Amino acid sequence: AAAVAAAWASTPPARRGAVLRRAAVLLEAARGDLVATMVDEAGKTVPEADPEVSEAVDFARYYAVRAEELEDGHDPHAVFRPDGVTVVTPPWNFPVAIPVGSVLAALAAGSPVVVKPAPQTPRCVRVAMAAVHRAMDELGVPRDVLQVVDAPEGEVGRRLVSHPSVARVLLTGSIETARLFEGWRPDLDVMAETSGKNAIVVTPSADVDLAVADVVRSAFGHAGQKCSAGSLLILVGSAGRSARLRRQLADAVSSLHVGPPSDLSTAVGPLTEPASGKLLDALTTLGPGERWLVRPRRLDAEGRLWTPGVKHGVRPGSAFHLTEYFGPVLGVLRAETLDEAIDLQNAVPFGLTGGLHSLDEREIEHWLDRVEVGNAYVNRHITGAIVQRQPFGGWKASVVGPGAKAGGPHYVAQLGRWEDAADAPGDEAAWLAAARADDARVWASVFAAEHDPSGLRAEADVLRYRPVPQLTVRVGDDARGRDVTRVLDAAATAGVPVTVSTAAQEDHAAFAQRVAAGEVTGRVRVVGTAPGLREAARRRTGEVTVLDGPVLLSARRELLTVVREQAVSRTLHRFGHVAAARH
Repeated sequence: AAAVAAAWASTPPARRGAVLRRAAVLLEAARGDLVATMVDEAGKTVPEADPEVSEAVDFARYYAVRAEELEDGHDPHAVFRPDGVTVVTPPWNFPVAIPVGSVLAALAAGSPVVVKPAPQTPRCVRVAMAAVHRAMDELGVPRDVLQVVDAPEGEVGRRLVSHPSVARVLLTGSIETARLFEGWRPDLDVMAETSGKNAIVVTPSADVDLAVADVVRSAFGHAGQKCSAGSLLILVGSAGRSARLRRQLADAVSSLHVGPPSDLSTAVGPLTEPASGKLLDALTTLGPGERWLVRPRRLDAEGRLWTPGVKHGVRPGSAFHLTEYFGPVLGVLRAETLDEAIDLQNAVPFGLTGGLHSLDEREIEHWLDRVEVGNAYVNRHITGAIVQRQPFGGWKASVVGPGAKAGGPHYVAQLGRWEDAADAPGDEAAWLAAARADDARVWASVFAAEHDPSGLRAEADVLRYRPVPQLTVRVGDDARGRDVTRVLDAAATAGVPVTVSTAAQEDHAAFAQRVAAGEVTGRVRVVGTAPGLREAARRRTGEVTVLDGPVLLSARRELLTVVREQAVSRTLHRFGHVAAARH
């Protein structure tokens, strides 16, 4: 991979895009093989596996366009440079779409890829990558640009991830795995979509029929083995005392057909691995105050096939409230007010997906203003994100790295280096003036606006940008004054509160110690150099994000350091009828 890196980096983005477009056609042609392999190896039902192939095809076509946007001149103030080898470590729960998306994003960015399948699903990855390899063969691209390596999880896997020739790792997995990877090599860029503990809030103004259907779909699709799965249901006020809602939920969950994935009538298939550890505890034990609304049952000797379960009486702050279990079990909490429900929803360390069921416009707007998730869903299920329509990625401990969403406009662009365009002003005052003018223009047109490129009548799919709660600016001894001013200007444009720490006021060791101790959280924008900071931040993976790339004139690049992407998907119809005001 390292040997072909320079040649692939110098391949024009349009040609890289052509490889991806051809891969899309060949992935579509392999749909039957991919579905069959997912059913057999991962235990996915056909209704869960088939859309995953469509997602892989969508990734290929979407990232082809993003590759072409890396051409010099697309951003008049910045130039993209491909940067090294990428290792992709995908999960077993989406064994086709996620590896395809990660691999093709890196290829689009001009980076050779080594993909290491999850040990549970190596054949799914091999069948998918065979389609990509056929596309490369047809267009004369060396196969070494993309390699599949079946590596054990121990020392061999560690050697792959921490190899000095690797520039970055794209991980989809647990926050614990992200922390492990970051600890192996301090200078390694780990970009990860990690865990989720996702809640759906149902208020008294909700349509109970629709709410229950969406809760059940969100909680038990793929046997609850999705990082986006709804594992908490928070009932507000009278909704928490509704006998009808409770009865309907119990009936809906109990009626789900549990069986082998090869049976087309199966709604809940087997776990990919037998239940053990914390998941087994969640399926078999109750915490203080909890009781079973629907008790899960093991249906096989191996422990892979379980009927879904629902726990009532989950207490705020309890293990079930705060812990990701990754299986077919749902916990129900009660709150008296919407604000109390939002507090419970935001109390978890993760911020991946979240939902609200309400027909009250004021409740919807209030929830959207307060909820701390990367993907927010209103009056619909909270799984099944679609490329471009709902770019996917979380906040807080659900993301490691810069935070651009998969299937969104900035994902490919973060997989390399950016530098000022050659014609950037050399004079500091002129450079800053150009940056401020670009900020004003781009903030108004891109970051302060809501974007719905799909334009559906029955569903709003908005990508918006929310200012980060806080930015810490670490200024090194070698920092340029204009760069400090540029960073502060960007934060001011977004309305982000800033704390400045300079090497003159606080030496590098002292600042790093405060980061390691958890006294500094959120994003840290480095101006100049900050020795020891990355090593310290490794002890706070999921809590601290170090942004130490060059300070850039381009607003499209620099303003990304002070905002978080949020995808909001909202159903605009009831039972197929679109409100006239929405036309």
